[in-house]
Amino acid sequence: MIHKSLINNLLILIFSVLTLSAFGQEADIAAGKALFKAQCNQCHAKDMKAKLTGPALGGVEERWADYPREDLYAWIRNSQAMISAGHPRATELWNEWKPTIMNPFPALTDQEMENVLAYIDCQYKGTCGGGPVITDVAPCVTPEETGSDNKLMYGVLLFILALLAVVLARIIANLNYLSESEGGKVPARRKTLVDILTSKGVIGFALFALVVIGGFSTVNNAIELGRQQGYQPDQPIAFSHAIHACEQKIECQYCHDGARRSKHSVIPAANTCMNCHKAVKVGSRYGTAELTKIYASVGYDPTTDKYIEDYSELTMEEQKAIFAPWIANEATKGGGTTEEAENAVEEQWNNIKESLTDFESGDSTIAGPIEWVKIHNLPDHVYFNHAQHVSVGKIACQQCHGKVEGMDVVQQYAPLSMGWCINCHRQTEVKFADNDYYNSYEIYHEQMKNGERDKVTVEEVGGLECAKCHY
Repeated sequence: MIHKSLINNLLILIFSVLTLSAFGQEADIAAGKALFKAQCNQCHAKDMKAKLTGPALGGVEERWADYPREDLYAWIRNSQAMISAGHPRATELWNEWKPTIMNPFPALTDQEMENVLAYIDCQYKGTCGGGPVITDVAPCVTPEETGSDNKLMYGVLLFILALLAVVLARIIANLNYLSESEGGKVPARRKTLVDILTSKGVIGFALFALVVIGGFSTVNNAIELGRQQGYQPDQPIAFSHAIHACEQKIECQYCHDGARRSKHSVIPAANTCMNCHKAVKVGSRYGTAELTKIYASVGYDPTTDKYIEDYSELTMEEQKAIFAPWIANEATKGGGTTEEAENAVEEQWNNIKESLTDFESGDSTIAGPIEWVKIHNLPDHVYFNHAQHVSVGKIACQQCHGKVEGMDVVQQYAPLSMGWCINCHRQTEVKFADNDYYNSYEIYHEQMKNGERDKVTVEEVGGLECAKCHY
């Protein structure tokens, strides 16, 4: 009996030690951050406060406090199994977020989940590492470039030069007066400042400068005619490239798939948007305000996850009746009142009508297509092929369009002028390696192989021929 009692006590001690090691080990916030970025970042907001595809994770431990810790682990490992088993908290979450299914993570250990939970908690409270909230990446929105404005400097220099010219003119006038006086010229006369400024030399120089400056301004303005560098129009939907291309890392050619295979990069159709937004229904910045415009343009009911039959034949009021409950429901999720929900419905629906209709042109229907405003326009007599530059030339989109991934509202980055294109063709090296398109240029391949040249530019393969761009 004594031996049996000792064995039982020993087993209890071992179990206690193991339990303490499992639950008492200090969580590794850095490891939790890495796991969150790899496993959770796609569906849950990084600030732990906003709702995305999944709920805001801040305070998750408190919301599961009425249940054993193992239940939270089981939920993370396989949520659908707990829903099927009828767990109260699991069922409550499913009723709120269905039909969105949480990915299972069966391989995560208890300690790894503790690491993630610790990172979530400190990120939510802003206490990670005892300091400010941990940020995953630098801000995606590119700050406006404040390029140096030299106008003031030029103005100051011009004033100084003019002042020096006046001083020198006065000195010369005084020297001439002294010379005439000493030479006995009678009567000797000292020139005044008015005499100097109205002299033939000054008036002649002023006229010459006026002709040069006027001619330069006229020619420069004529060259700029029709160009729209910096053009940044408002679009019918507030689509942010900073969110999609920078934060979510979506490749340019996923949406602009024509860039690699055709002349035009193409503006993506709404069904491209729906590939993601059938699942991501609430935006991280605008909530339902902008995404509902997409749903309204294609006739998709986000409440039932179904496309509406004969949608284009419905009246505008019937269409509004489809989306109003969706907007109101999302407005009240964060604790909003019924009045606030009604105001959100009216405000968002008015914005939908303003964005998707144009009564002046006779377009009075909500159904698409979405009329995006084209930003980059070339004259009709200019031929430009995206595939030639993207697939053959291997040119990065940013070289012509700037850091689009940092733009909330896209603008024309480059002048797109003839001189700009020519300079690029003179400087850009052709990528000969592993590019079958350039196999016909045998002489250049041979020269590079023999070390006679170290590069071939676009200019040398006909990049400056008029007919290449003007046909």
